Amino acid sequence: MTHHPTQSPQFFLTAPSPCPYIEGQFERKVFTHLVGDKAPEMNDLLTQGGFRRSQNIAYRPACETCRACVSVRIIADEFKPSKNMKRILRRNADLIGAMHDAEPTTEQYSLFRTYLDARHRKGGMSDMTVLDYAMMVEDTHVDTKIIEYRRRGPDSFITGKGQGELIAVALTDKMADGLSMVYSYYNPELEDRSLGTFLILDHIARARAAGHPHVYLGYWVEGSRKMAYKVRFGPQEHLGPKGWDRFDTEAV
Repeated sequence: MTHHPTQSPQFFLTAPSPCPYIEGQFERKVFTHLVGDKAPEMNDLLTQGGFRRSQNIAYRPACETCRACVSVRIIADEFKPSKNMKRILRRNADLIGAMHDAEPTTEQYSLFRTYLDARHRKGGMSDMTVLDYAMMVEDTHVDTKIIEYRRRGPDSFITGKGQGELIAVALTDKMADGLSMVYSYYNPELEDRSLGTFLILDHIARARAAGHPHVYLGYWVEGSRKMAYKVRFGPQEHLGPKGWDRFDTEAV
């Protein structure tokens, strides 16, 4: 077993590879391992500094000629949903999310595969096996949760769980100052529900209920259609050279 020191993390730099968001650009990432007893504390500090987590790795862009990737976090206690977002909340009022420890299931993987095949067939995750999925969920040394969304049952107010088929899943890190949405997926056939938006709205509600100020959404790339949805949730802050600055979402 490889031993990774926990007191002074080592950082590494990847080789250049084609950027998935901007044609003609090449991306590089700086990364470190999140392991040991100090991993949750380190994950908090790094996420607040613009890093993202993937399994036991924390990484952030370190591109030589581009600074397009911008870390985004929603100010949960100030968030006000738009009229369309309110409609989405009403449309999904029959769903309930049950949060539990990060443990993979065959039911999750089946939905995950359906989502990838419909939405990201040519993406970097398209060939993930059930073992790869299990590693994505389980390989964590921080406080990671799985939230499973199903339709409400008659006893949901007692159990806190839904019933029936699995409709959506969120892999989420609980942090000292909020929630970090690591990865989420859902039934792609239920387009009228706008489940991607609903999952973010649900995380904002969870953060606010817990008294946490932020929901971390990862990176936004201006001009990228894949990332455009992230700036619809305001007010929010973007990480710049001088720290986190309030961002005017209405200007986009």
